[in-house]
Amino acid sequence: MPLLRGIARTAAIAGTATAVSNRVSRRQANRWANQQAEEAPPPAEAPAEAAAPARVDTNTKLAQLRELGQLRDSGVVDDAEFELQKSQILNS
Repeated sequence: MPLLRGIARTAAIAGTATAVSNRVSRRQANRWANQQAEEAPPPAEAPAEAAAPARVDTNTKLAQLRELGQLRDSGVVDDAEFELQKSQILNS
């Protein structure tokens, strides 16, 4: 039994060490990403013509509206979100 207890103890220590190491790695990666985001220059503004979204054809809009209606009917999207998304689809 002492061998089994030792194996279990080693597994618990290794698992804890792995979890802590992963957490530290994620935290450091987030810090580096935030630091790089702060140092990055702001993107240059594109001309107004290039910024205009491409026109979507009617069939695509109808398919998007059908899918949005199904999401509303299934309860995934509430009525306010439905109206917002619908207006964005129709205005695109």
